[in-house]
Amino acid sequence: MKTESDSRAAVSRRQFIGGAAAASAFAIVQSGAVKAYAANSRIECGVIGNGSRGRMIANMVKEHGGYEITALADYFPEVAERVGEEMGVPKKRCFSGLSGYEKLLKSKVDAVFLETPPYCFPDHTTAAVDAGCHVYMAKPLASDVPGCLMVDAAGKKATQSKKVFLVDFQTRTEPLYIEAIKRAHAGELGDIALLSTIYADDAFNDPPLTETIESRLQHLTWVNDSAIGGGYFVNAGIHSIDVALWLANAKPVSAVGASRAARRDPHGDSHDIYSITYHFENGLLLNHRGEHLKNRHGFDSTCVAHCLDGFLETGYSTKVRMVGKEQGEFGGEVKALYQQGAIRNIDTFHKNVTNGVYDNPTIEPSVTATLATILGREACRKGQLLTWDDMIKQNERLEVNLSGLKA
Repeated sequence: MKTESDSRAAVSRRQFIGGAAAASAFAIVQSGAVKAYAANSRIECGVIGNGSRGRMIANMVKEHGGYEITALADYFPEVAERVGEEMGVPKKRCFSGLSGYEKLLKSKVDAVFLETPPYCFPDHTTAAVDAGCHVYMAKPLASDVPGCLMVDAAGKKATQSKKVFLVDFQTRTEPLYIEAIKRAHAGELGDIALLSTIYADDAFNDPPLTETIESRLQHLTWVNDSAIGGGYFVNAGIHSIDVALWLANAKPVSAVGASRAARRDPHGDSHDIYSITYHFENGLLLNHRGEHLKNRHGFDSTCVAHCLDGFLETGYSTKVRMVGKEQGEFGGEVKALYQQGAIRNIDTFHKNVTNGVYDNPTIEPSVTATLATILGREACRKGQLLTWDDMIKQNERLEVNLSGLKA
């Protein structure tokens, strides 16, 4: 993993547009004073990054009925224009290249949905909030500590400026998760002794590197690159880690572990096998196991809380099961969380904008989850125990070489 000083590449992070597969819905707020909306208002929005998930988000935004997509941006012009045809957005409002998102912000829309590679988020969120926009963004918040702290600052500024800022973690919208974790926090299971998380899924294609990183900006190839996408653990493992931190209701004080790249013929620097142990101030342990291989194992994102009087199992694509000592069992099947969680978040975002709700409760836990996964990744990379405080103090930046890309 390459880390460098705070010196920037010739093209700054702020000039970088999310790749086509960076799947980004980016909606933009009209700059200036707080804007009032009627209950049935259609919020003008744009979409940045129109690849797989971004295109899905754009369709969900359109189908919601409370938004009007008026601008699109993608590094690849053909991708933006294709989605523009589907969304009824004029070609002149389909922006591309490294500066596409800046043009979109200047087009005066109401809110931004961000689904770019995590490397882009710090500058995109900062620019959007500075432009007076409401912000809806994907996780993780960034690929490194400085970037994560930038997003945190942008989120706090949004709150102070009475703008909505929402991070799209699907599990935190699931009624079964919410109720089970509420019960766990109420003490129905006793103290949590151990948290155990798993994240397993296929790896993404990782072709040979080319003269520029343009070839890495499609089809989620960028997940293989730590500086662009955070790497597999930060980008994907964060799903199960976030649930564990939700249960722990605390951030870890340190992490130690090991990782390796086991996929065939890797070209990106991200590892794909992880074994990590987190320590918390109260003695709680969190063990994480992750694998990202094309081995037919299938998808698994789970968190288990082993408690003194019972246990709680949560599965992103399976079920929630809670067994207590006295209260009996609670749970049920989790259905289509990938889609339904996003739909619920898009609806919440609309309600918060139209009703002027600016408490923005997703910022703090999302910052914590992103930093926690960076802590785990870096502890593995360094091959030694790494404390949270040392990680923040070191403030290591991952640089991306943007030379040769289209302006």
